[in-house]
Amino acid sequence: MIKDITLGQFFPGNTVVHKLDPRMKIILTIAYIVSIFLAKNMWSFIAVVASALLLVIVSKISFKTILKSMKPLIFVLAFTTFFNLFWTTGDVLLISFWKINIYLEGVVFSVMMILRITSLLVGTTVLLTYTTSPIMLTDALERLLSPLRLIKLPVHEFSMMMTIALRFIPTLVEETDKIMSAQKARGADFESGSLMRRAKALIPILIPLFISAFRRADDLATAMECRCYRGGDGRTRMTKLKLALRDFGAIILMAAFITGIVFLNLTPCPISM
Repeated sequence: MIKDITLGQFFPGNTVVHKLDPRMKIILTIAYIVSIFLAKNMWSFIAVVASALLLVIVSKISFKTILKSMKPLIFVLAFTTFFNLFWTTGDVLLISFWKINIYLEGVVFSVMMILRITSLLVGTTVLLTYTTSPIMLTDALERLLSPLRLIKLPVHEFSMMMTIALRFIPTLVEETDKIMSAQKARGADFESGSLMRRAKALIPILIPLFISAFRRADDLATAMECRCYRGGDGRTRMTKLKLALRDFGAIILMAAFITGIVFLNLTPCPISM
């Protein structure tokens, strides 16, 4: 499952989603998250799921990659489903066993929560991290936060830290997989035994992982100093960010999508949250 974590990876491409201005992508991602949480009934959830699938198709990110990225969320989805299924009450009782009561409203709420979390992950990763390089993401974040410089906030340094953290997620995942493979070759067992025993078995992984992370951070700091890095003062950019017609078209489509979600919520529907 460690290898299935794809957060922070960039998949180069020549699609419309890849060509969007990274500043617009950040704005669109925030708007998309808002639209997902605005969905309240079956029709609006169908629109949300369809939009996530459309993003995957347009960006030409393989469905295999998307499914792999979902594997680490299996526990979260199962946990959410369990609590919503057994703790949500309603009027239509489906199953009653001992002290366990499962209502139709609980089933509906669980399914909609799964769709919400899945669409949230798929839409945001495809729209932002999978189709935007870390360098472009840094520039976009710095540009959007540039007004905060008026109150003396270190915008460039904050953007750089965020991007470096995102960039090193795949590296740390790969390092964790290597350490686990090495420990398994020495006879370590991470999958059997009680929960406490499995937690203790992770200690031989965490210690070398932290050491490796600090070593990489020190090497990165040394490399930046050798290149005379001094923050954003006097920094020039090879690529200038410019908004194109497709960016304005994308924001218009997103505004229309959010408006459509609101209207779908007002439409009579037998299934709603």
